[in-house]
Parts: sequence; structure tokens; C-alpha cells
Amino acid sequence: MQIYDTALKQKIELKPLNSNEINIYVCGPTVYDDAHLGHAKSSISFDLLRRVLIALGYRVKFVKNFTDIDDKILAKMQSTNQTLEQITTYYIDRYISDMKALNVLNADIEPKATCYLNSIIDYILKLEQNGATYKLEDGIYFDTSKDEKYLSLSGRKDENLIARVKSNNSKRSEKDFVLWKFDENWYDSPFGKGRPGWHTECVAMISNIFGKTIDIHAGGADLLFPHHENEAAQCRCAYHKELAKHWMHNGFIQVDNEKMSKSLGNSFFIKDALAIAPGEAVRYYLMSSHYRANFNYDIADLLSSKKRLDKIYRLKKRLSGVEASEAKGEFKNSILDALSDDLNISVALAKIDEMVNQANTNLDKEPKNKALKSTIMANLNFIKDTLGILYQDEFEWFQYGFDETQKEKIMNLIKARDEAKLAKDYKKADLIRDELNSLGVAIMDTPNGAKWEKIWTE
Repeated sequence: MQIYDTALKQKIELKPLNSNEINIYVCGPTVYDDAHLGHAKSSISFDLLRRVLIALGYRVKFVKNFTDIDDKILAKMQSTNQTLEQITTYYIDRYISDMKALNVLNADIEPKATCYLNSIIDYILKLEQNGATYKLEDGIYFDTSKDEKYLSLSGRKDENLIARVKSNNSKRSEKDFVLWKFDENWYDSPFGKGRPGWHTECVAMISNIFGKTIDIHAGGADLLFPHHENEAAQCRCAYHKELAKHWMHNGFIQVDNEKMSKSLGNSFFIKDALAIAPGEAVRYYLMSSHYRANFNYDIADLLSSKKRLDKIYRLKKRLSGVEASEAKGEFKNSILDALSDDLNISVALAKIDEMVNQANTNLDKEPKNKALKSTIMANLNFIKDTLGILYQDEFEWFQYGFDETQKEKIMNLIKARDEAKLAKDYKKADLIRDELNSLGVAIMDTPNGAKWEKIWTE
């Protein structure tokens, strides 16, 4: 498989460090607010990577963290009068719910920074022992001058440095960053009471969980500098090795052609997108652009993307109840070939569109061909496992947009229509159909009874 290595700035062949096993660490959210589309794009991108690697036969250990101690969380505590645990537990649960809606697989391990304080402290002690730290009034700092390769990952120049938070003027260099912030309200440590800096938690957790250099460290392009740069520097100074063999980064999300940013007031939450379209449609939409490309979110494009996904669901609906054979052959290979080229999703989706069109044509010609149906269903199951779509019931998919009370009303009307037809009261049956249409419901009579779906309008 070919992937784009951010550090090398080129595509390379992925060769696992340990036989057929691949270790991946993805930087997760800071849990002080609802997850936004940037979180969704990153999660979907590397969920796709994980699924493709599994389809190729690799054993994947996948870790994604939660930052649950941070200045932003502390500010939320002050503004809401809630505890750290109340805030972080609530938003972790919200994040997990959003990921489930997007069919993002659970990570094998989902570490929280507060559960790895001993590992973080030990890491700082190791850096201190190696002469890579110094102490100021407000905390323990990392001395970037001790890392000869600092800025080699991001390729930045000194004049392009931008601090994530307000800088301490007493630092030896603008590049230096805090490892442990002194704060009497928090945790005991050999340095004094305080809490960890953002850049140390991930590198400490990677060391604790994997104990060695990992195959892939991934995250959003916004994390390349300073977060990932600073992680890599700490690892080199602590253990004289590289933190990751390869680095991967997904592109920025834009809303109305502007970079998504809370400071700009255009940060679009996942929950907002889910209020417009089903989670799988949101996934399909965000996945439809290459993971490294910047993505411009547009509601009209989201709805158009749902229509494209609808066509695949129409085929699944046409094959309802068919038992699948084993996925193999030209179609499966063409998808894996495309996705093995640095997750070339455009080619993969084009191949899927071709398969769907050809499948419908073949089914029109041979509607009773069981072997044909079984093969097509196998292809759909392969798409499900590899791309993370087609999880929904093929009939319920087309009923999205109605709540349970509305669905109950619709089912009662369909039952009344069936009874009217049975009594040969076709006038009443037609009136009920008209009422269903007025509710935005299309009804289809099939050999297995009446089926219904929502009439979608833009």
C-alpha cells in the first residue's frame, strides 16, 4: 500500500515495522464542546485507512485519545460551574455518539490524559534527566535547542512560528513549550502541583501503550505544527528514536470557502450536519474528497451526495433478502487497488458507481439469476466493510426524516389502506394514498406488502 508521508513529503510504500501488524495512533478531540466537522473528517479519513488495511490482511492496533485536561476545559468549568469530570464525560459521550452515527469504528484503546498522569510525569522526568528541560515560574519547559531535528517534520522556518496559547516571555526561545503547568488546584508531581501540557500527553501515552516506535501517527493538518512537531522532538530527546515511522495528515475543513474556525464563527458541528442528512450520508460526503485535500462544506453538496448514496441503497433494496457469496474478483481488486494508492477515494467511488449501474442492467436482463444476485450482494457487503457505508436497513434508509410518532401514524395509515383494498373500497384506499403523499410519503405495493419511503425535496 502507498501512503503519503508528511515528514518525507512524498508517497511511500507502507512497510510495517513488525511483520503484518500495523500500529496507528490518531490524535483525538479536546473534550470541552461538541465535535465539529474537522473532527469528523479526521476520524473518517483514518477509519477508512484502518478498514483498508484490514481488508488487505493486516492486523491493526488503533489508538485514539481524548484530551480531558486543558485550558479550554478549565475555562468551561468556570463558565458552567461544573467539574472537570462532568464536562469531559458529557462531551466524550457526545463524541462517541457522533462517531457511531458516522460508522467510525471504536478504537482498540481510547486513552484519556488524566488516566496517564504517571506516564506523563515519567516522560518529563526522562527529559529532565537528559537535560532537555528547564524551570520557570509557571512550569517546566522543553528546550527545543536540544533537538537538532526540530522543525524537520513540519518544515517550518523560525520566523513562521505561531504559539497555540499566550507565550511566556521568559522562555529561552519562542519555540520552547510547557511540559508541566504549575497549578495548586491539580495533581502532585516531583516538580510541584500542576497539570500536563498538551504536547506531552500523546507522546507519553504512545510510549506507555506501544512501548516503541509506531508505524503511523495521524491527525488533522492543524496538528502538524506545533503539536506533532513537539511530540516528535520530545521522543528524540527522551529516547533517541523517532516517535513514528510515518506521519499522515488530513486536510482542513472549510465552510463557505473559509477555513473552519471558532474564532471566525463558522465552526460547524457534526450534530448540525446530522440534523440535515443521515450519518452515513455525512460520512459519504466527507469521505468523497481525498483525505489530504482541503474540503469545502456545503449543504447543497451534502444533499447531492446523499442522492449518490441513495443509488447504492436502491440496489441493496432491490436485493433485499439475498444471501451473499464471498466477495472476490475484479470489482474487489479494483477497489483495493484504488484505495491502496494513498486512499484514492475518487477512483474507488467511480468504480462503485460503475458496478451499481452494471448490476442494475444485469438484473433487468436476468431478474431470477440467483448467482448474479449473490455476487452483487457480496460486492455490497465488501463496500460496507471497507468504506463504512450501507450499514442501514435498506427500507429504513429511505424513511429518514420522520420521528417515531410520525412513523407510527404512517404505519396506521398504511394498515387502513390495506384494509380498504381488502374490502375493495378503492376510493378510500386512494384517498389514504393521497394523505400519505401530503405527509411526504411515497408508497409502493410489492409482493411482500406495501413499502414506503420519504419523498426527498431540496
